[in-house]
Amino acid sequence: MTEPTQQPQPITTVVPDAARRRLRLAQGVLLLFHVTGFLGLGFAQDKSFYLQFVPLNLLLTAGLLVAFQPRRDATFWSFAVVTVLVGFFVEVAGIQTGAIFGQYEYGPTLGLQWLGVPLIIGLNWFMLTYMGGVLANYLRLPGFLKAVVAALLLVGMDLCIEPVAIQYGFWSWRYNIIPLQNFKGWFAVALILQVYFNRMEISKRNPLVPFVYLLQLLFFFGLSMLF
Repeated sequence: MTEPTQQPQPITTVVPDAARRRLRLAQGVLLLFHVTGFLGLGFAQDKSFYLQFVPLNLLLTAGLLVAFQPRRDATFWSFAVVTVLVGFFVEVAGIQTGAIFGQYEYGPTLGLQWLGVPLIIGLNWFMLTYMGGVLANYLRLPGFLKAVVAALLLVGMDLCIEPVAIQYGFWSWRYNIIPLQNFKGWFAVALILQVYFNRMEISKRNPLVPFVYLLQLLFFFGLSMLF
């Protein structure tokens, strides 16, 4: 007697469920870090305890974003390395000349420095460039317009970061005035990096990006409202 053909177990629902659980776990970890940081920086008497974790928070956020990148091939890593290096050395040029963003200098909060710039700043440029590019690619626009939208998203983030950065010693401006040149410089550098991002043959979808961008926007905007 012929045995009935066994039907394979469906796996199409298992993978999305597992991916969804990983996404929720990553979101929960990031939310915990940001809420703790917000409460500590906003209301604690000794803010220095929380400031020491700023570089760790950046490393954790960047690491989780990369973990949810669908295809991490050589092209993606080359984009990451180039963006980190360009972001870092643009900041070096900015510090040394004042011609890009204006006259500013970094404080001790962001950790180890080289040539007057925290090493983690290059990673921050990569993270913001990547998030802006991914968000803009959800829109049905020509490539250059996507780059413009993404650059504007980065400038919008910088608008929220600046008051917090000054308050907590990330960096400081000459005469304590944020020049308009800073935002022009941010837009110009971001636009160049976004054009580069759009030309790279990498996956431009990441389920964690919208959450991280909104979380950071609310984090910095919320802190700026407390001053």
